[in-house]
Amino acid sequence: MPTNPDEPYYCSQQINIPPSLPDILKQFTKAAIRTQPKDVLAWSAAYFRAMSKGETPPVKERLEMPVATQKTDTGLTPGLLRVLNKQLGPKKMVPLSVVEEKWQDVALPKEQFDEIVRIGSFGGDVEWNKFFTLACSALGENLTDALKLVCEILTADPEGGPARIPFPLFKELYTYLAQIDGDISQGHIDDTISHLKYDVDKQDGYIQPRNFLSPDGPKLSMQTTS
Repeated sequence: MPTNPDEPYYCSQQINIPPSLPDILKQFTKAAIRTQPKDVLAWSAAYFRAMSKGETPPVKERLEMPVATQKTDTGLTPGLLRVLNKQLGPKKMVPLSVVEEKWQDVALPKEQFDEIVRIGSFGGDVEWNKFFTLACSALGENLTDALKLVCEILTADPEGGPARIPFPLFKELYTYLAQIDGDISQGHIDDTISHLKYDVDKQDGYIQPRNFLSPDGPKLSMQTTS
């Protein structure tokens, strides 16, 4: 009984629980466990906001284990980049403000976002693939690591597969990163692409990381001498 006679009295029969609520909460809980968000409240708001709009929520495909060689000071992980690519990749051109919103939804550092924007001179609408590729470069030690991650995330192959992507897409993103690097000549870029095309022509127009990771393959970056 309510202590205050003016307060309404509710019984269990008056509380109407939507039949879909238990499944919604179950899926939310599983998504939170897989994603392990740093800011649970902000991520939860982003999750339900995306669900209410019929958009892709910021959810990792699986629980991500730390990688010993992975840079951890930026907050970026391959899993979070996969989340962002699932949300923004289909749109091709995306307002920078939307990229920043999705970036903040998964609690990635604002300083890292600002640095990527500075390096890429992004503003207004941005080509998502270019922003994404620069973000990949923040996780690797070099351009080769970045492009390996690009292939692994953009591929339609199942996890553990060859991680193939169309060669024109690789060529575009390799050229972009090489030009951003500034120490790789156009001649070296052209020679590398020409060399890789020999394997690509035998692979139905697709490239995979082993084509540029092989010791006998072309080096994506120019060799330096001490």
